[in-house]
Amino acid sequence: MAGIYIHIPFCKQACHYCDFHFSTSLKKKDELIECLVRELELRKNELQNHSIETIYFGGGTPSLLTRDEIELLINTVYKNYTTIENPEITLEANPDDLSNDVIIQLSKSPVNRISIGVQSFFERDLKLMNRAHNTKEALECLEIATQYFDNISIDLIYGIPGLSNEEWIENIETALSFNVPHISCYALTVEPKTALETFIKKGIIDNVDDDLAQEQFNILVDKLEVSGFSNYELSNFGKPHYFSRNNSAYWQGELYLGIGPSAHSFNGDQRSWNVSNNTKYIKTIQKNELPSESEILTKTDKFNEYIMTGLRTIWGVSLKKVENDFGGNYKKQLLQQSEIYIKEHLLYIEDDKLLTTKKGKFLSDGIASNLFKINLS
Repeated sequence: MAGIYIHIPFCKQACHYCDFHFSTSLKKKDELIECLVRELELRKNELQNHSIETIYFGGGTPSLLTRDEIELLINTVYKNYTTIENPEITLEANPDDLSNDVIIQLSKSPVNRISIGVQSFFERDLKLMNRAHNTKEALECLEIATQYFDNISIDLIYGIPGLSNEEWIENIETALSFNVPHISCYALTVEPKTALETFIKKGIIDNVDDDLAQEQFNILVDKLEVSGFSNYELSNFGKPHYFSRNNSAYWQGELYLGIGPSAHSFNGDQRSWNVSNNTKYIKTIQKNELPSESEILTKTDKFNEYIMTGLRTIWGVSLKKVENDFGGNYKKQLLQQSEIYIKEHLLYIEDDKLLTTKKGKFLSDGIASNLFKINLS
């Protein structure tokens, strides 16, 4: 099985925390969509022996596309790739784009899952992050969307400067009140060269408090687990049968094709990425060439990625897989390096799998990086 990710590099305005590739100018939107179609055609042989299980529209803001544009891209996938009978087709959407008419149109399209970027239900937070929507639009779009879509995910952000634990609980409870089956939550991070970093350096916005973020993550886990959600990946919470198939495949090392400017692809042995420039992307595709670079992953690269992704999930790191795929030396060193985290109750071993404890979950990325192999072939 494999997935296709389609990057839509347009936004109405720039969120202060975002370092993804996008443009606030829509002048080249028509040209770019034509090139997305062409890239899908040019790369149809890359997944020739695999069935497409998921199609994911990310960005940027995919909800800026019309229904016709979305269906054009989906139909291009169907025409050029082998797809399963009922693929998961996700569209990321912003509340300000999801009017009643837009939601109805989307419900008549092949899209069967929407991920709504709410981030917060507090006006103050939305202004701090420079989101394009307001609280009223978030509540109204969820009220309508839940009438037309069964599979809905809400994005929330915690660790926002000034967001109290009580307000964070209110955010969670508001999301739960819509009975959505999936919630994705991310700690606010200060990425280089973003407006957020500039404002913090100038003292306009308080810096992010890592201890508060961890506290709010623990509140999140407790609240959602009581409500029937599984924290199947560090940032993703789903009810039974509603885990994101796209997310799950990514974290379990499945193959995926990334279409569009800045999109990444993975074929099991090689990782590639497209140029992060709309104009260069368009000009290259128009010449029937691929605007990408690639790297061959070494055994150590693959091991390190498996540790990083495995520790973030409920599936953990299979010690049997480590030994079979990488060798006994990798397993031996992994177990040795894990001992300190096991003693500190951050990791544990069960059913021959290395897993994070509840205490260690929020720290999983840092723990994983300390378990990496260095300079091995």
